[in-house]
Amino acid sequence: MAHATNPQAEEILDKEFKCLNAGFVRLVDYMGGDESIIQAARVSYGKGTKSVNEDRILLRYLMRHLHTTPFEMVELKFHVKLPIFVARQWIRHRTANVNELSGRYSIMKDEFYLPSPEVVKRQSVRNKQGRAEDNVPLELQQKVLNMLLEDQRHTYERYEELLKDEIARELARINLPLSLYTEWYWKIDLHNLLHFLHLRMDKHAQFEIRIYAETMGEIVKRVAPMAWEAFEDYVFYGERFSKTELKAIADNLDTQKITKEYLEKYNLKGLEADEFLEKLKKLKS
Repeated sequence: MAHATNPQAEEILDKEFKCLNAGFVRLVDYMGGDESIIQAARVSYGKGTKSVNEDRILLRYLMRHLHTTPFEMVELKFHVKLPIFVARQWIRHRTANVNELSGRYSIMKDEFYLPSPEVVKRQSVRNKQGRAEDNVPLELQQKVLNMLLEDQRHTYERYEELLKDEIARELARINLPLSLYTEWYWKIDLHNLLHFLHLRMDKHAQFEIRIYAETMGEIVKRVAPMAWEAFEDYVFYGERFSKTELKAIADNLDTQKITKEYLEKYNLKGLEADEFLEKLKKLKS
């Protein structure tokens, strides 16, 4: 059976999508797409006799009911160039196959992440692991950038000096900073990739890793557009409510006005509309 391809995905294979000042994301290979998810869900071979609309309905059903196994049938392999501190955040997602550039075998390039001035912020008072929203004075921005650049240059010069003295690469590298760029190949199934993107595209994620996640999201949209649409609708732009929060909503909601006809203007039809109305009934029970 021939390997299924997607013209939109084929267009961007091996294309570098720039991230930060010297990084990139590149789709190296992929296996499957929306059809693979549908095929796995139906436990059949080939496209079958279902229409595109029926496929979309099924795929959206799978997403909103958390039937995640069919999404694991799609895999994507990326080549990523990223600062080491971003890589250390990224590697916390332990559901991928990773092979990283090794400083024991290779000479690390003189490439460092230097933030653009507008992303230099003070520590947030409310968020212990994030930046404040307010801009800092231009003089302070420049002071920070100058300090980072000076330290990066000095450390790399020392690294080069150790290499010239034929010190082992595995030792010479140990003082290189987290702002140094590394590279890896990262292969992951779509279910786990969407979980990664849900967390790392969030506005609370660190700016630098969010840039990579948003870039990868655009790539996923080409590989599996229907799956991406369902992910945005039900996961990324969806919200979870506690039992208490739902009661507060129910006490102030006039469900009498919400009918199947009313829902059509929001493009909620058929099974999706029925399930939504069932949820409203539960709220009032």
